[in-house]
Formats: sequence, C-alpha cells, structure tokens
Amino acid sequence: MYSERVQHFLDKKRINVGDEVRLIKDKKTYEGILMPRIELGDKDCLVLKLRNGYNIGIKFERNVKIEKLKGHKKLEKFPARRFEQKPNLPKVSLLATGGTIASRIDYLTGGVKMAFKPEEFFFTVPELADIITFKKIRLLSSLASEDLWYKNWQQMAEEAAKELNRGARGIIITHGTDTMHFSSAALSFMMKNLNKPIVFAGAQRSSDRGSSDTVMNLICSAHVAGYSDFAEVGICMHAESSDTFCFFTRGTKVRKCHTSRRDAFRPINDLPLAKVWPDGKIEIMNENYKKVSEGRIKADIKFEPKVALLKAYPGSDPKLIDHLVKDGIKGIVIEGTGLGHVPTSTPEPERSWVPHVKNAIDSNVPVVITSQCIWGRVHPYVYRNLRILDSTGVIWGEDMIPEVAYVKLGWVIAHTKNLKKIKEMMLTNYAGEISKRSDPRTFLY
Repeated sequence: MYSERVQHFLDKKRINVGDEVRLIKDKKTYEGILMPRIELGDKDCLVLKLRNGYNIGIKFERNVKIEKLKGHKKLEKFPARRFEQKPNLPKVSLLATGGTIASRIDYLTGGVKMAFKPEEFFFTVPELADIITFKKIRLLSSLASEDLWYKNWQQMAEEAAKELNRGARGIIITHGTDTMHFSSAALSFMMKNLNKPIVFAGAQRSSDRGSSDTVMNLICSAHVAGYSDFAEVGICMHAESSDTFCFFTRGTKVRKCHTSRRDAFRPINDLPLAKVWPDGKIEIMNENYKKVSEGRIKADIKFEPKVALLKAYPGSDPKLIDHLVKDGIKGIVIEGTGLGHVPTSTPEPERSWVPHVKNAIDSNVPVVITSQCIWGRVHPYVYRNLRILDSTGVIWGEDMIPEVAYVKLGWVIAHTKNLKKIKEMMLTNYAGEISKRSDPRTFLY
C-alpha cells in the first residue's frame, strides 16, 4: 500500500495500480504502468514499470503531475496466448518445473516468485509458434530448483520417455538454474536408449525484466529440440553476456559457474556440443555425440537417495564420515583438493581422513574421489598421500564433476550393492561423463 497522502492523490485522479500513466517531475516525463509499492519500500515512492521493462521509483512530492493514459490492467495474470498448432513444424513437448524462467516479480515483496503457467511462455516468446509446435505442455512442479530432488528427476524422466515414445521430436524442460546441472545429469543416466534431444532451459533473470535471458534461451532450445541431430540430454543457455548465441552442452559436462551472469553455464572438461543462434543456425563444436535415431526409449529411474557429497578442507573433521556410515548412508562422494587429496599425514593423526574412509569401505559403503578444482581429473599415484588414500579401495572419479559423480553414484547403487560392480559401473562412461583424455581447449572455455 502507498502512504495515505499518495493514495489520496491517486484516488483524486481516479488512478489505480495497473493503469498506464504519464508522470512528470522536474521537467522529466515518464510513461509506464503504475505498480504496487514494494512491501518494504518507501510508502511515498511511486513505482512505474517503463515500456522497456525496467522499473523506476519516483519520490512523490508536490511538483509531481500524473495522468492516466489507458484503462486498468490486471497485474497478476498475463494473457495466456493460445498456441497455434502448425502441422508442418516439428512436434516438441514442454515440461515445466518452475525456476526463474517461470517467474515474475512479486511487487508486494520486491522478490521473484514462481508464478507462471507453461502457456504463458507463448506470451513472453511468441516467436516459438514459428519454430516448433507443442505436442504437449505439462507443468510438473512450480518449485525453485533447490527444492527439487530425485523424485522430481524420476518424474521428468518418465514424462520425457512417454512423450518421445508417443511421437515428440524432442523435449524442452524448463528448470531453475541453481541445480539444473544435477537434473540434466540425472536424466542423462536415467534415459535408456535415448534417440532424441532433451533440452534443459532456464533463465538467470525473470521474464518480466528488460535484461531477461528467457526469450533467447527458449528460442535456441526450440531449435535444438526440433531440428538438431543430438540424441543427448543437454543444457541450452546464453554463451555470452550479450544476446548473440547459446551453447548446447552435454548434461554431464556442464555446470553453473556464476551466480548471476547470463552466461553462467560453462562446459567442464568438454567442448560445447554446439553454438545455437536465435535464427536457427547450429554450429557443431564437438563431433563426439549420439545422433537422432528411431526406437523406443525407457526411463531407468532407479535411484538411491542416501548418498552424500562431502568437501575436504583444511581442519575438516573426518568423524563426519563415521556419522554418515552409522546413520545408514549408502555411498559417499568426496570433493578432494587438487588431484583428489584428503587430510592424510597430519601432525595430529586423529585428523587424518584415511582410516575413516577405510572404515566406510569396509562397511560396504563405496567412496568416490573427485576434485573440487572443477576442471581436470583426479590421479591416485602422483603423491605419496594419494597412494595412501588409494590403498583404502576408493574409486577415483576420473574427470567427473563432483555433482555428476554424486548423481551417478545414487543411480549406480540403486542397481547393485556389490562394491566391485559399483566400481566397474562408476568407471563406465554411460553419458559422456568421463573423458578418456583431457583436452587443453576445454579449460575456462
């Protein structure tokens, strides 16, 4: 609510929140939609959404002049555009799971909230109607990505398999960016005999912001899902901070590397599969990919949720491993330092992780070693301490991203409890998660 004096002024002018207005102050003219006041903001500050999509706050003073330009608009409901089906275009199914891409500003709090219906994407991105036709649109959840887990991954996999087996040419999954690479990894392992593209798309900035990346990310994702030759799960997001092109990157070799930049998703230990332009141009950058083919797809959704991801750090207490084992943990992934180190030959022997790791493995709990360096791969033999850790029977995770190793271990343990078989499966390259050799071109790509 605005202050009493501001509200009295607006009532006198018969202006309501949602009206398009012209406001003049200090010989400057502003036109836009009058928005609700942010709950924690200045009650005497008028909020306008300008035509360019940005909001501006204008302090209410005696010299302010305001007039209504058009009628009242309802702010909480965007008009849902009816999507015109064009039979000559590829049929793609869209699965929505919430996140910033399906969000708008909540003008009561000033924060972003999940408030989209999937159909509202057409209002935001009408260009989609000329690229693909949607076979099916389904809202799976309206959650921030930090609230998604393995049950959501299973649902995504089952729905994607169902749609692909019923004739969809590809799948777009809209998703929050913070954990999108967990979900893309999960589907990479769960989609058995995948023969069509599954494209994850998100946004770093909500669709009602002038700098939103929603439009280009969805347009480029539509081109990948509808026209590319990739039978892969991948993420399609801005490749640069400007609106030039997107990267489509393999779902097990990609990570969110910045909290807020539009080009936050970078390939890790791999090249992007392709550059994708909004006009539909697709430039292959990595020839090592599975190609589109025919056949039925199966969702292998078995997953063991009792898996932990631990980070080794100076002074870290290894008793946490014992606690996890006692609590019934089924597998542990450790983000070691450098080539895969954990505290080993410390001046205080009780701080060494080695006996605790060995105790876990002796208790039939597999331990996988990855590196918190993100780029590069772990190695068991370079240093003495690495050789000591190797003697416990740990599984060296090659160049897998820690988050991918965590997801893969949960998927593997759901299929076998035998430590020897678990090691064999963890070191088997199922979805491009392990590179045979490190390519120097991939660092900081």
